Amino acid sequence: MTTTEQKTRTTTQRLVALDIDGTLIGQDRRIPPGTVAALDLVRAAGHQVVLATGRSLIGLGPIATRLGLVQGYAVCSNGAVTIRLDPTIPTGYAVIAAKQFDPSPAIRQALEIAPDARVAIEEVGWGWRVNTAFDPGHLNGPQKKVPLSDLVAAPASRVALHSHGIRHHHDTLSATGVTATPAGPDWLDLTAPGTSKAAALEAIRTRLGVPTAQTVAVGDGMNDLEMLAWAARSVAMGHAPAVVQAAADEVTGTIEQSGAVAVLHSLLPPGVDVGSLSPLAAQLATAVLTAPGAVTIVRIWHETGTGLSRCEIWTLREGAWVRHAPVPAGTGVTMRAIERAVGEAGLTYPRGDEGRRRAHWRASVLHDGPAGFDLPLGLT
Repeated sequence: MTTTEQKTRTTTQRLVALDIDGTLIGQDRRIPPGTVAALDLVRAAGHQVVLATGRSLIGLGPIATRLGLVQGYAVCSNGAVTIRLDPTIPTGYAVIAAKQFDPSPAIRQALEIAPDARVAIEEVGWGWRVNTAFDPGHLNGPQKKVPLSDLVAAPASRVALHSHGIRHHHDTLSATGVTATPAGPDWLDLTAPGTSKAAALEAIRTRLGVPTAQTVAVGDGMNDLEMLAWAARSVAMGHAPAVVQAAADEVTGTIEQSGAVAVLHSLLPPGVDVGSLSPLAAQLATAVLTAPGAVTIVRIWHETGTGLSRCEIWTLREGAWVRHAPVPAGTGVTMRAIERAVGEAGLTYPRGDEGRRRAHWRASVLHDGPAGFDLPLGLT
């Protein structure tokens, strides 16, 4: 896999912000080949993957699960809602921030401009209140038709406007004191002043303590422009509009070419041949090679049966054990499978005495969690 000298070339933790539609999933709702595997490897390298989407919260959940991203932070509704994904919570998430505004002036202005406009108020985590039904597929989640008085009665996190040519009235609607984000010629999203994917991502970056210089963003739409300007390294998809490509530092392949996968692979450390290793071995090798501490362990927890509920790489830093990265492929496997993958990755681990050459796992108990087992890992 690598040499001991190469261990010094660790990968600095990055915040990797990824748009969903047009970046990680195509118009046919298919995820390009290799995307989920690349996301798992990037997470195993210790990077923080953050989905940043125009989708509502109800529309984010299913695709996040398909992508294998059930832990960590995500930005929804073009920055209006920030959540923390957590599979231990019954809903699967906790809302960290939800910016609201008075939608009344903008909605009344929109209906003066376009009396036939369809108006929807997002109900975070459920669906939408609408003045008239939107076509199937236009909104994520259920719709409830209500009178105009109900639409303007309370603060909202987002308003969706759909009418022919509504985008041309962007400046007029922005003048009512909202952030207007186009999503095609016939669609505008309205959110609170100062709302954007970039603003929400900056709050997450600060919370996680990731340096500004270690931010990466990939997107393809007009609602990604601020996010691309925010990131230290910005990448536009190959099918993105010319203005989006011009705003980015780099342009990758199209969604059909799995362009985001190439960007994700560029964030992995050298020396790991992911193409020749099993997913579990590749993730273990990636995690160990990028772990910043001098001593590294794989730490596992059991389910009720023989399968593992969690598998992570921890490292010793300044006398304390610190979680470095998850090993997604370790979930559901056995301890013996971990041992075999460690060997496949070219890593070493302590064994028992002569006549008992099995891996020497150690029992461990975290102060804030259940009992588990640790296996120290080394490089050959």
